[in-house]
Amino acid sequence: MDNNQKPGTQAVGTTVDEPEKPEFPQPWVVARGLIPERGPRRLLALAFFVNMIGNGLYMTGAALFFTRSVGLSVAQVGLGMGAASLVGLVAGIPVGRLADVRGARETYLVTLAVQAVAMASLVLVQTFWLFVLVICVTQLANSASVASRGPLIRGFGGASPTKFRAYLRATNNLAGSAGALAAGVVVHLDTRAAYAALILGNAFTFAACALVIARLPRLAPVPAPPMADRWVALKDKPYMTVTMLDGLLTMQGQVLVFALPLWIVGQTDAPRWLVGVCAVINTLIVVAFQVRASRGIDSNAGAIRAVRRAGLVFLLGMALIAVTGDLSPAAATALILAGVVVHTVGELWQAAASFELNFGLAPAHAQGQYSGLFGMGHGLTNAITPSVLGLLCVTWGAPGWLVMGGFFVVVGMAMPYAIRWAERTRVVEPR
Repeated sequence: MDNNQKPGTQAVGTTVDEPEKPEFPQPWVVARGLIPERGPRRLLALAFFVNMIGNGLYMTGAALFFTRSVGLSVAQVGLGMGAASLVGLVAGIPVGRLADVRGARETYLVTLAVQAVAMASLVLVQTFWLFVLVICVTQLANSASVASRGPLIRGFGGASPTKFRAYLRATNNLAGSAGALAAGVVVHLDTRAAYAALILGNAFTFAACALVIARLPRLAPVPAPPMADRWVALKDKPYMTVTMLDGLLTMQGQVLVFALPLWIVGQTDAPRWLVGVCAVINTLIVVAFQVRASRGIDSNAGAIRAVRRAGLVFLLGMALIAVTGDLSPAAATALILAGVVVHTVGELWQAAASFELNFGLAPAHAQGQYSGLFGMGHGLTNAITPSVLGLLCVTWGAPGWLVMGGFFVVVGMAMPYAIRWAERTRVVEPR
C-alpha cells in the first residue's frame, strides 16, 4: 500500500450537478473559516445545525415530557429508552449499505422523514407500551440516519473530511446548547402545551433538515471492486477492533455530563451552580478549538499520536477531580474547573482521531456500511457507560476516578496496535 495514500480516499463519489462557483470576494466569515464556502459543505453544516437545535431541545426536556406530561414513571422511561437504544443498533449497517448502493442523500432523506413522523407521534403517546413502540422506531431511524449521513460527510468533505467533521462537531455543540436553553424555558413553564411544543419543535427540525439536504447535488455511489463482499464491514476484524477500542474511549464523553454533576452535588463541598459552569466551559472549548485540534490528525499516524495523548490527559483530568472530595469549597471548585479544562483537551484529540479513523480506514465503496458499524460500537459502549461511571466514579469515589482514568490510558496505548493491524489489511481500490 502506498504510504502517501490514505485508505478510503479514492473515488469517493462524484456529483451529478455542476458545482457552484465560488463568490469573490469571499466574505470575511468565510475567509476566517467561521462558515464553509458556498456549496455542499455549507448546506450540510446548515442542515446539521438545524437538526442539532432540535436534539438539544429533546435531550434536555424528553425525560420531563415523558414523566410530567405523559405520566410515565422514571423506571418506565429508563427501561423504554434503554430498550430503544439496543434496538436501534441493528439499523446502522444495513441502512449504511443501502446508502452505499442506492445513494447517501436519498437514503438520508428517508431516515429524516421517518424521524420527523416518529418524533411527532410521541405527543399522542399515553401508555407505556405505545411509548416503547414509538421510541424504538425513533431510535431505529436515528441509527439509520447516522449511518447514511456518513458517506455525505466523506463525499462532500473535500480534501480534509476530518477537519470538516471537526467543524461540524464545533457548530453542533453550539446548536445543541441553543436548543438546551430553549428547553429550559419549557421546563420552567412545566405545562402540557409547552412539552408538546418541545417535541413538535424537534420533529420540525428533522423536516427542516430534510429540506436543506434535498438541495444537495446527488452523490453517486462508488462502484464496489469486483468480487467485493456484500457485508464487508462485518468481516473486517481489524476495523471492528478499532471500533471497539474507539467506543471504549468515547466513554469519556459522559464523564463531564453524567459522573461529574453527581460527584459535585453528592461528594464535594463545591457549589451546585458549578455543574452548569462546567457544562458551559466544556461547550465553549469544543466550539472554539475543535477544528484547531484536528490539525495534523489527517492520517493514521496522526490519529495514533492523538489517542495516546488523549488517554494520558484523561487520567490527569480525572485525577484532579478525584482529589476534591475532602477539600474546601474554593479549592474543590478550582481543581474541578482545572480538571474540566484538561479533560476537554483530551476530548478534542480523541474526537478528531475518531473522525479520521472512521473515514480513513473504511473503503470508499462502503463508507455507509462502515459508518453504521462505527455507530454500533459507540452505541454499545454508551449503553453501559452510565453504569460503569456510576459504580466507579460516584459509588467508589476517588479510587474509582483514578481507575477509570487509568483505563483510558490503557485503551489509548492499545489503539495504535489495532490501527496498524487495520492498515496492513487495507486493500487499495482501483481508481
